Amino acid sequence: MYRKAEYHLKDWKVKSNRKPLVIRGARQVGKTYLVRSFAKQFANIVEINLERDPEIGQLFSSNNPAKTIRLLGLQYDQMITPGKTLLFLDEIQAQPQVFAALRYFYEEMPNLHIIAAGSLLEFSLEKPTFSVPVGRIEYLHIGPMQFDEYLQAVATSELVDFLHQFELGDELPIPLHHKFLEHLKTFFIVGGMPEAVKTLKETNSWQKCREVKTGIIATFSDDFNKYGARAKEFTLQNLFKKIPVQVGQKFKYVNIDRNQRAGAVAQALQLLCQARVATRIYHSSANGVPLGAEVNEKKFKVIFMDVGLMSTVCGLNLLDIEKAEDILLINNGAVCEQFIGQHLLYSLDYYQKPELYYWVREKKNSSAEIDYLISYGPTIIPVEVKAGTTGTLKSMQLFLQEKNRESGVRFNSGPPSVLEGTSQTDNKIPFKLISLPLYMVGETRRLLKGELA
Repeated sequence: MYRKAEYHLKDWKVKSNRKPLVIRGARQVGKTYLVRSFAKQFANIVEINLERDPEIGQLFSSNNPAKTIRLLGLQYDQMITPGKTLLFLDEIQAQPQVFAALRYFYEEMPNLHIIAAGSLLEFSLEKPTFSVPVGRIEYLHIGPMQFDEYLQAVATSELVDFLHQFELGDELPIPLHHKFLEHLKTFFIVGGMPEAVKTLKETNSWQKCREVKTGIIATFSDDFNKYGARAKEFTLQNLFKKIPVQVGQKFKYVNIDRNQRAGAVAQALQLLCQARVATRIYHSSANGVPLGAEVNEKKFKVIFMDVGLMSTVCGLNLLDIEKAEDILLINNGAVCEQFIGQHLLYSLDYYQKPELYYWVREKKNSSAEIDYLISYGPTIIPVEVKAGTTGTLKSMQLFLQEKNRESGVRFNSGPPSVLEGTSQTDNKIPFKLISLPLYMVGETRRLLKGELA
């Protein structure tokens, strides 16, 4: 299936200063599939699963790349030729010494293309027991399939091309708008886990798709015993089930379990975030970029890893989505906020660590809140996910006034538009509101480039 990350891999392949590439992402998001698809660019691939074959890690102990390659060639009965072979080290976290040895491949055998990946790699990188080859490796961060990748798989490339080429001001026929919304509703249920998308495409069976998602959820639960003794499995299981119903709200430990210490829940949440099953969205004061420079770690929301898995955990089905008068109202808006959040989270370049923020007014008794904040160059853009008229966007208008900003983005179920008006705040500031249909979230940064130029 089509994954945009493969274009990044193609660029990496021909870079003059290429380093061993480490793919980071949650379990089941398609890391292995991506590498195998990309491997078609090479004469051959040597794939090693270090969790399944841990003894292979010993072949890297000499820190001598030439010797290691010779031994690997003998072990797998394949020629490993720099420039022609892709060496893929899967589940590298199972043998940390192999990770440390990547520095020697960069220094002594830079022409060999090496990709490493691991589902629970984040745990190894948090407090490594090995020497991390800083400056001698590069990262690629990957999440679930995005909406345009899903469209490419289940619909037509013409629909994807239309989204990628659309400019604000272009005509968007209403029937086509409705077609995109119908596909969006199915994405809310299917989600972006590649196996679920593949199953729906091949079987056209909602039941089989649900079975796949239920199996993925069970796989995550089964992984909890690999997280070590740092959190009780009961706490992890309870948190895992309740995060999907907390999306869109300020996260409070007491809402997870009133009888559990906040510290224990916080520890469990940290582990789920390391596994990229969940992501904290911190409050930022947003006085300038980078947004992460002014976070308040006590104020945060949490989003789940995938809208399809969220729907399954919450017990939603396609009929529930179809019955909603406006998709913004599904599950009190949480499904749409999850959908927008997971797309904005991975809207940065693939080599950048995914991050996303939100804003709450820090004045006492104020309820003003912006769903998400993103930055585009030096410009901070407030993002709201809601229906309604411009006059109801009081929080956005307060943010623009307080932070001396001029533009905001609203996602809703209507056609795209750009409105230049005056705020209803005390200062009556001029501002530009860019309204985009939810399904155009993947085009946000590209469309902003034209409006902010």
